Formats: sequence, structure tokens, C-alpha cells
Amino acid sequence: MSSALIIIAGAALLALMLGVRAKRGHDMNLEQWSVGGRSFGTAFVFLLMAGEIYTTFTFLGGSGFAYGKGAAVFYILPYATLAYILSYWLLPPIWRYAKANRLVSQPHFLASKYTSPALGVLVALVDVAALVPYLVLQFKGLGIIVSTTSYGAISSTAAVWIGAIVVTAYVIVSGVRGSAWNSVVKDLMILGVVLLLGIYLPIHYYGSLGSMFHAIDTAKPGFLTFPDKGMSVTWFQSTVLLTALGFFMWPHTFGSVFTAKDERIFRRNAAVLPIYQLILLFVFFCGFAAVLKIPGLKGSDIDLSLFRLSLQTFDPWFVGVVGAAGVLTALVPGSMILITAATLIANDVYRGALNRQADDRQVAKLARVLVPVIALVAVGFTLKGGETIVALLLMGYSFVTQLFPAVVCSLFAHNRVTKQGAFAGIVAGVAMVTYTTLTKASVGQLFPFLPDRLKDLNIGFLALTLNIIVLLVVSAITQPRSAAQQTHAPTH
Repeated sequence: MSSALIIIAGAALLALMLGVRAKRGHDMNLEQWSVGGRSFGTAFVFLLMAGEIYTTFTFLGGSGFAYGKGAAVFYILPYATLAYILSYWLLPPIWRYAKANRLVSQPHFLASKYTSPALGVLVALVDVAALVPYLVLQFKGLGIIVSTTSYGAISSTAAVWIGAIVVTAYVIVSGVRGSAWNSVVKDLMILGVVLLLGIYLPIHYYGSLGSMFHAIDTAKPGFLTFPDKGMSVTWFQSTVLLTALGFFMWPHTFGSVFTAKDERIFRRNAAVLPIYQLILLFVFFCGFAAVLKIPGLKGSDIDLSLFRLSLQTFDPWFVGVVGAAGVLTALVPGSMILITAATLIANDVYRGALNRQADDRQVAKLARVLVPVIALVAVGFTLKGGETIVALLLMGYSFVTQLFPAVVCSLFAHNRVTKQGAFAGIVAGVAMVTYTTLTKASVGQLFPFLPDRLKDLNIGFLALTLNIIVLLVVSAITQPRSAAQQTHAPTH
């Protein structure tokens, strides 16, 4: 057994042990299992929210996007920073309302705010539709990481099954507390590995960061600048804004807000998390370092750039450390997604639509039963899914962004948006996202008369614009009549 495989196996066992032990001293009722009894301090809330940054998508996709797309990768850097700044004002009122009403999920929040169980069910369905492909992404990334860094000793399929079993086991036992404790280890490992790789690889192969970028620019002119068409500056700006609005609309990120014990935590984190985001630069440096040293990767293989360069550069034991860090980037976000998806179906679909008399004990039991079911569905899509999953994944972010108008309007002291308006706006936005994604339509194709600069706008803006228009129009039509209007209404 190679040293790399021993280290990777040790990381998986550590994750299982920490996840299971996190239950000690706590009665895992629905509130404890899903939101940690609303008792997490600054550090745990910070790590749960930061977990959204460092997933397998970032570890593989961030470096791979830098390798394959060049300057376009920098959109990943500012969008979460803008979202964290927005969180300074957005999250405290959400937390206060959730605590006062003992809410445990995002659909629960909107259903309560708009006094509409139907809206809660709709939001839950939209959330699950976005979460399943996101979980598939974590499992696929896990398979790639383990297979590559174990030098093929463990197949991608075996790695997916092992990862699914580990994360399912500790999620059933400890819920969000298991995720929180594992996020501590994950972020410490990621911090060390990413900083080391991002500094060492450019210096080792090029002498310095400046020399690396100069060599790339000489060999591939224009690679480090935005093109005039396609992933242009307009695409960059619109994508950053759209994804910033949708960042906290992911149900597992939204749900992490409920775990805090104090609203001041969000304001402290809003000041620190943008700095933490800078670590992503070092992920990009790894991808850029591979551009000239691992040439020829195409298509989905660009995501292997970081690991191919690591295999070429380091001894097996350190490759194992890199692989172990990658495993945790899959298990921690994957566990949060599992908890959230199970809670959504149990609390917001089952109790919200099928059995409103169900108590917290029944909902908590059902949520635990659903965890392995959801994991099996995700494993099935991971091993057999094709282009359909890719299409769903592209829809995921645009799906959850459609919840932003309803959430923001719900926080106004005098909210003029009705439950019918919020419902219709979300339906219209999701329908537009589905259509444009499946047809691969762009703004330029739909509106060929627009100036060239506007044709590169992120297509998600069309859906969000339609959402807002429908929300406002339907809300204006369905405004509740005042008592005075009802008194003077004509009778027949």
C-alpha cells in the first residue's frame, strides 16, 4: 500500500470519527440535527460559510478554469466577496426572524414570511433541484481526486461509494455538528496545501510569479486578458453580480445562518471572509503553473491540471496530503448538502404539503431516513449521469438566484409583495432558466439587435429580470383590500 493511499484513507477515517463524535452530549432532535441548536459561535459559523468557497468545484474547477480559460477564472474571486459585504445587512434580520419563529430551513423562512405553505413547497422543490447536481459534483470530484492521487490504486467508482458511505454515516448520527467539526480540519488542511502549492509551483518551475505570467503571455498572447467577445468584461461583470446575489440563496448556505447564537457573528464574518477569499488566488496560481508544464489537456481533463502537476512534482506522501485535502473538500460540503436536502423534503415537502400535523420528532426521523436515499440517488447520477446532469448543474446557481427578490422583499418593514407575486415570480424565473439552459440560448441569440457589448451579458439576468417584473405585476394585482374598501364594496 502506497504512502499516498494510507494518508488519503486516514483522512476519510478521521472525517468519519470526528463526524460521529460530534454528537456527544447532544440530543439530536430536529433543531440540533439541522441547525446545531442555534448555538454555534463565530468560528463554526465562519467555517460553515467558508465551506461554500472550498469545495471540489473550487479545488478542481478553480485551477482547471485558470488552466483552460485564463483571465475568465478571476470572476470566482470577487463574487463571494460582494456576497459577504451584502451579508452584513442581509443575514442579521434573517437570523432574528428565524430564531424567533424556530425556523430550520430556507423554504420554512419564506413560507412563514409570506404565510404560504404552497410557497414553501415550491421553494423546497427548487432547492432540491439545485442541490442534487451540486452533490453529484462533490462526489464526481471526490472520485477524480482519490483515483488520481492514489495512483489508480482506488478506482473513481470505489472512491465515490466509500465517500458516500462515510458522509452518510456521520450525517445520520450528528447532523450539522459533524459538518462543523470536519470543516475545522478541512479548512486547516486546505489553507496549508493551497498556500504551499500556490507559492511553490510557480517558483519551482518559473522562478517567480512574475516570470510565470510573463512566460504564459509570451507563449499564449491574450490568454491572460478578457476577449472582446464571449467571456468578455461584460460577461465577467454580469456573472460576478448575478452569482453574488445568489450566493446566500443556496439552501445549505442559507441554513448555516440559522446555526449562529448571536447576530453579531455575521458582521464580524463579513469583515474577515473577503480576506479569506484571497486564498483562492493561490488555487489559480496552481492552474496557471500547469499551463506550460502539463500542456494539451482538453475538455473536462483541464480539471486534472493541479493533480497532474502535483504527481509530476512531489513525492507520493505529499501527493497523499494533497489528495486528503481534496477528499475533505468533497465530504464537508457534501454533508451540508445532504442535511439540507433531507430537511427540505422532510420538513417543507412532507410536513408542508402532505402531513401538516407531523411533529418535530417525526420530521427528524424522516430526515435521517432520507439521507441514505438522497446519497444513493446522487451516487447513481454520479456513476451514470451524462449531459443531463451537466445541464442541471448549470441551472443550479441560476435556480437559487430566483429566490433573491422574494427573500429581500420579505425583509422590508412594509412588504408590498404578496405570496401570489412571490410564487409567480419564482415560477417565471425558474421557467426562463430551464428554457435558456436546455436550448443553450444566449442574450445575443435572443436579442440580436443589442449592441455587441450587451450580447455577452450573463443569460441569468433575463430570468431574474422576468422574475422581478412578474413579481411586481402579480403583487399589484393581488394586493389585499383594505377594511374601508371592503366596507364600501357594492353588494349584489
